[in-house]
Amino acid sequence: MNRRSFVVGAGAAWASASVPFGLASSHGGSSDLRLRIEACTLDIGRGVQIATVAYNGQVPGPLLRLTKNKPVTIDVTNATSNPDLVHWHGLTTDSLNDGAVEEGSPIIAPGATLRYQLTPSPSGTRWYHTHAMAMGDLSLAAYTGQFGFLLIDGAPDPGRHDKEVNLSIHHWGPHFVPMVETMRAESQNMPQTSGSDVGYQYATVNAHMLGAGEPIRVKQGERVLFRLLNASATENVVLALPGHTFRVIAMDGNPVPNPTSVEVLSLAVAERVDAIVEMNSPGVWVLGSTLKEGREMGLGVVVEYAGRSGEPVWRDPQPAEWEYTRFGSKDSAVQPDETFTLTFRDAGALNGANFDTWTINGDAWPAVKPLKVKRGKRYRMIFRNASGDQHPIHLHRHSFEVTRVDDQVMSGLIKDTVNVMPLQTLAVDFVADNPGDSLLHCHQQLHMDYGFMQIIKYTD
Repeated sequence: MNRRSFVVGAGAAWASASVPFGLASSHGGSSDLRLRIEACTLDIGRGVQIATVAYNGQVPGPLLRLTKNKPVTIDVTNATSNPDLVHWHGLTTDSLNDGAVEEGSPIIAPGATLRYQLTPSPSGTRWYHTHAMAMGDLSLAAYTGQFGFLLIDGAPDPGRHDKEVNLSIHHWGPHFVPMVETMRAESQNMPQTSGSDVGYQYATVNAHMLGAGEPIRVKQGERVLFRLLNASATENVVLALPGHTFRVIAMDGNPVPNPTSVEVLSLAVAERVDAIVEMNSPGVWVLGSTLKEGREMGLGVVVEYAGRSGEPVWRDPQPAEWEYTRFGSKDSAVQPDETFTLTFRDAGALNGANFDTWTINGDAWPAVKPLKVKRGKRYRMIFRNASGDQHPIHLHRHSFEVTRVDDQVMSGLIKDTVNVMPLQTLAVDFVADNPGDSLLHCHQQLHMDYGFMQIIKYTD
């Protein structure tokens, strides 16, 4: 069974069981907020239009700013012809409201309205997005514009600043391209795999390509809090703002133990970084991809100081490695009660599939052996990446502490998504404090669709 048949079957099963979850607002009074999944056309650049699906006809979707621990209801109407659902990424919700069918969350059928009931926690920069499948159809799921910022107000304070700027990164015009391994095999006259990767025509910051939208206007001496979100379906990014440094104060919405100033930011798919920039280099600059081809695709935005004009300036930053260890404590973490070792591999095209299958300990979703946990226990997951790809690993309904990167121990850095580099070993710890099925998966859409998922089940 592939993910498509699993999700379609689950959607049918939930069709008659979804009323207790809280369906159409007309059946249960007014909701606090409303989202509408609908087709829209975006003008992302000069002469460049994108037909996509978004929330309330805008990209990113409406900014949802909620208060920690204050209950809220959100009605989501699906005005498209495809089943869908919304995941509240980074929140400690219950399984039904989390928005992942693999956990038992209901599908929103075409034309239907579903009510989500959330008690937002923890505070910080979270986000919401579709958790549907795409499989071989690149017009669906994370390839669309279905994403938005979800900010949860509450302690701790994000630090003194004069202005907040929320920037989401997305790639458009997806198409299949041969994998690197396939091209290498061709050049060396070796057997080929049948797998593909996804390439893109365009990239945007929020809804516009570099130079197409309004600049970010700042004043000299301002402290600007940038919230950056990588909402791409498959592309990790590295960003810089010439003449400035980013003081990283939070990752995935959680304050870092060791706030650090850096010249470049690295964001894997689904990661967020909160950084304060002191605007002390007057001019007109490009905040964008460190790769020239990325900026040429549109991945950037102009930052313009008051009283300055002219062509925006780009300067390549000095080479720098992005290390999670820079932002955490060098002390060892508390010892876990139990450890799971999870090895990631590309198993090649299986059972006549057109795409490669991804496995965890040799198993591909849905034929997996669940990880079983007991409430209140601390668990360590050792991620062993035996592949040549980067994998942003996301755990639903929990946060985790990064406790080792290769041979370097660390503690204190709390995240919900962590990028595991090729052939890297990385460890994270979580406390089983939120009973219910919890999904663990690579956040790259193509990997997730083709097997790269695991489920955590509570045994008591």
